[in-house]
Amino acid sequence: MCGICGIAARPGQSPDRQVVEAMTRVLVHRGPDDGGVHQDGLAVLGARRLSIIDLEHGHQPMVSPDGTVCVVQNGEIYNHAELRRELEQRGRRFATHSDTEVLLELYRELGPAFVHRLRGMFALAIWDGPAGRLVLARDRFGIKPLYYSVDAGGLSFASELKALVRLPRFSRDPDPEAIHSFLAFNSIPAPHTIYRAARKLGAGELLRWEGGELSIERYARPAPAADADVRRQPAAELEHELRARLRDSVRAHLVSDVPVGVMLSGGIDSCTLAALAAMEGPPRLATFSIGFAERSFNELDRARLVAERYGTDHHELVVAPSAAELLPELAGAFDEPFADSSAIPTYLVSRLASEHVKVALSGEGGDELFGGYETYAADLLAERAGGALARLRPLVELLPSSSRRASLDYRAKRFVRAADLPPLERHHAWKEIFSDEARAELLVDRWHEPADPLAGHRSRFAETEGAPLLARLQDVDLGIYLVDDLLVKTDRMSMARSLEVRVPFLDPAVSELALALPTGQKVRGLSKKRLLRGAAAEWLPREIVRGRKRGFSIPAAAWLRGELVPFAREVLSPERCRAQGFFDPAAVQRVLEAHVSGREDYSRQLWGLMSFSLWADQAYGGAGAEPATGTRPVAVR
Repeated sequence: MCGICGIAARPGQSPDRQVVEAMTRVLVHRGPDDGGVHQDGLAVLGARRLSIIDLEHGHQPMVSPDGTVCVVQNGEIYNHAELRRELEQRGRRFATHSDTEVLLELYRELGPAFVHRLRGMFALAIWDGPAGRLVLARDRFGIKPLYYSVDAGGLSFASELKALVRLPRFSRDPDPEAIHSFLAFNSIPAPHTIYRAARKLGAGELLRWEGGELSIERYARPAPAADADVRRQPAAELEHELRARLRDSVRAHLVSDVPVGVMLSGGIDSCTLAALAAMEGPPRLATFSIGFAERSFNELDRARLVAERYGTDHHELVVAPSAAELLPELAGAFDEPFADSSAIPTYLVSRLASEHVKVALSGEGGDELFGGYETYAADLLAERAGGALARLRPLVELLPSSSRRASLDYRAKRFVRAADLPPLERHHAWKEIFSDEARAELLVDRWHEPADPLAGHRSRFAETEGAPLLARLQDVDLGIYLVDDLLVKTDRMSMARSLEVRVPFLDPAVSELALALPTGQKVRGLSKKRLLRGAAAEWLPREIVRGRKRGFSIPAAAWLRGELVPFAREVLSPERCRAQGFFDPAAVQRVLEAHVSGREDYSRQLWGLMSFSLWADQAYGGAGAEPATGTRPVAVR
């Protein structure tokens, strides 16, 4: 795992090597083991390296023997040994055992089409000197991040926004569309970032910068099978196939020259990975779990069942409500507003794991691929009886607010408020943070620009016409929520502790089957992840296989009616809101008081507002969102 960055200048200009050197220093947490910078003509590429494969010889940037092609990468290529053998048969010679050198030679053999052959998680950059071409690419599921910026001087890129912000010409003028998206989702979907001057490269996208011109293509698009192509074999046959595919993926993800562990939450996804890693991997696998004093959020007992069954070297940590200490630090790690509260346990389990291993497996992607969210069961129920259930809203709205995890009142209110909407709007409404009307009330006039946060969702949903409805909604989550929330959270929190996290569910070996499953093998009634549970039954205790999903969340509602109230009042004070210049202080106070009083569960809304406020303080130093000195960004998309 690494941090990468670089600059490709426009023809007739010269890139600044010192700027790239400064960018690499900002990314040292992503790669504390090694670093380097390479300059060739119009381009300068930089890297910081966390050494995982070929510890001695995998230095980056890596340059071809003739000095004409240079590569930097963040990630792991799991089929690098297979690709190396193919390239050797074609006459290519290798000086190392690094997967980075395989990227270099594969590009020299195939050009930009090389990305189609890669199995792994990666964000990479290749400078082709003779062609005067910079190629950026991101893996098909968007596991690893990549940001870029275009201005009068050329194109710059980096693994994290904090490196781009160091560019002399970078404008920190906020993007109003990104602000609206954040308030709708508590994260900012690609291609936007919080700054007008920067964009995210999307999952499965390849960018070319050649002759001062930018082009982007989507080279990979994992998508659900059309209804006619859905796999309809008996469950036992599909379970057998899934077990084999999971074994194959975990085996590939265990390849490392350093110790590998598993983040063990107690849910079906991470427990399955732990069981397989224990069977396929080291003599005594290390596992790591986080728990809470609040019983409805605590899965330590279930995690211990798996740890004991497989004799792992198990480590646990019980989390106290210390968000007031952690949130400012985490805001700095994300570089832009980000408010998934499970970042706290993700950071803490990463810190725990990093004390023992350099690589850990995690279960991201299992819910989106196999149907693990309660919203999926609600989607199907609403299709059958949404109109009738929506008429119960006056009664449901009378339920008092609870601080328990996914409480009945919270789920019931969310359901009846959206039950009779069209499928995509309904699916979003169950997870929506601030509605259109709430955003209009919350934002000061300056940020009242027309915005449609769901535009990207609608576009993606339209691409899967002909697939079963549930699969289409899962695909929206897979391409947006997973990429721009869950994977961002996992990457930043693990990299903040110099820990590489791998996600075996997001591997073609597993995803190709999952994307072809019929609805009934994923969700039926209130039963979710039906095929995965059946496949894992021979590996896991009954309590895990039959257990209800709890998720990797924190007791935010309780904390924001207890220990965290003083912190929330400080971070969201009217004085601070006025100084930052984004939110109407009175509207913010209404949200805060409604939650603290117990009238509504607004914990996710408050978490978002606090996260935004902490980002704004760090980005602008309390001076408000005035554009930084420098040129305006060039429109790139």
